[in-house]
Amino acid sequence: MSFSGDVKEELSKKIGSSRHCQIAELAAIIYAMGYIEVSEEGIPRLYLQNENSQVNRKFFTILKKAFNIDKGIFENEKPNEKHINGRIYHRIEADESLIMQVLMSLRITDETHEIRSLEDGVNPIIVRNSCCKRAFLRDTFLCIGSMSDPNKSYHMEFVCGSLIQAEEIKAMIESFDIESKIIQRKKYYVVYLKEGSGIVDLLNVMEAPVSMMEMENLRIVKDVRNSVNRRVNCEAANITKTVNAATKQVEDITYIRDHYGLDKLQDSLRETAEARLQYPEASLVELGKYLDPPVGKSGVNHRLRKLSEIADKIRF
Repeated sequence: MSFSGDVKEELSKKIGSSRHCQIAELAAIIYAMGYIEVSEEGIPRLYLQNENSQVNRKFFTILKKAFNIDKGIFENEKPNEKHINGRIYHRIEADESLIMQVLMSLRITDETHEIRSLEDGVNPIIVRNSCCKRAFLRDTFLCIGSMSDPNKSYHMEFVCGSLIQAEEIKAMIESFDIESKIIQRKKYYVVYLKEGSGIVDLLNVMEAPVSMMEMENLRIVKDVRNSVNRRVNCEAANITKTVNAATKQVEDITYIRDHYGLDKLQDSLRETAEARLQYPEASLVELGKYLDPPVGKSGVNHRLRKLSEIADKIRF
């Protein structure tokens, strides 16, 4: 199973202990994967997409806990289906009064039986508490969320059917001081996070501790590996730089020897030139220790620059 699948498996088993959190979870599922129609008699009917067994199992479990509904969902051999925008919705077979009770609890309808459009977004009362926001985000991710493999990249997203839904999710995420952004992808609006720390924090918010710790461990290993690679690359670059500089110094000194003569140089420059020819791979610090008396790094560097200038004058 993918890492995203593991996260969803963990979230599917987490149900809020308080009824108001369970209501928020039901709302998340209905707003993400539900459909409501009103019959000619004015009776609301609730449908749910049947393509995600995790969501369906959890939806029924929460219904049972929050409303004491023990009737199975989609138990009919030929369930009442609706095909909308290429998706199949199955009618939730429950007593009409219970469906009305559910919709009223979710603030989708009221005593006047006027149905609130799902496109208008969730009623703020449902997610006014921090714990309810956690529950809502948890089940929203279960329905429309996904994650990349953190071994490869950091990316978490919620694919929303409307801008209102995307803005609601973004606002809830940011209420926990986690940065997220929205982009439009064809006809969908995508709320996404690309910072590893933000994704870890959101996993914690959604109460997925196992996935959070696994990703945190992967982040630590990845950060250490990147740190080591940066250090190795830096050291390799420094070595290359040192070797290239030493090669140029040896070329300049050899040119001076062959076209001018080292014996014509002042003693300090001649001694440094001879030491460089004898120890072509030595660093400036090491080279300075071979001189008598020893010379510091800056002093050796100054002498080598003078030798380079002399070589350039001879060449031109």
